[in-house]
Amino acid sequence: MSTIKSKMKIEIWSDVVCPFCYIGKRKFEAALSDFKHASDVEIIWKSYQLSPEMKTIPGKSIHQYLSEHKRISLSEATAMNSQVAGWAMQVGLQYHFDKAIPANTFRAHRFSHLAKQHGVQNEAEEKLFSAYFTEGKNIDDLETLVQIGTEIGMEASSVKEVLESDKYADAVRSDIQEAYSLGLRGVPLFVFDRKYSVSGAQDSKVFLTTLEKAYESWRKENPVFRIDL
Repeated sequence: MSTIKSKMKIEIWSDVVCPFCYIGKRKFEAALSDFKHASDVEIIWKSYQLSPEMKTIPGKSIHQYLSEHKRISLSEATAMNSQVAGWAMQVGLQYHFDKAIPANTFRAHRFSHLAKQHGVQNEAEEKLFSAYFTEGKNIDDLETLVQIGTEIGMEASSVKEVLESDKYADAVRSDIQEAYSLGLRGVPLFVFDRKYSVSGAQDSKVFLTTLEKAYESWRKENPVFRIDL
């Protein structure tokens, strides 16, 4: 006798340079660790770009970029980033904005789609967030992404070949267009079985409550059944 089980999908629209996306990831993971049916969950990361027009500028501080983007003073931008770093610290993350490199995230999103095909997308997202917020790496740099790829088990040559082409570009654009069709104008957004959602870096209790509610509904529609082999 064999048990046939499917998994409930949780889609996460996110951008690699979104500080609240990394914080939200940690809070969601805390909820998932307390969820007794976590093995029945499949996590899918979806692409989104907060600043699609952003240019990758090594040597320019993220404080300066934020100042120009928000049209606020440099001191105000620095203070804002400092406040966000404090929130990140509350969930065990170290944000080093002084080292962060302003970068366009399109290539990083293509890399995430490649990682998905290899079954290591969640690992890729964690590495990308850490590279940008903690390690001060350029997440638009080919060699940086190849290194991350090898660290999570992919072949360097295949990662390089994909990223030097335009493969997965359409997948990234499709995710972004889908986000717009859903009315999404900011990230992170966590969508549970296309029936429930949590927007932003909510408290882990909010994630857990939503997980339980979504799972109950999903399980009624997807009962476990067994067949004789």
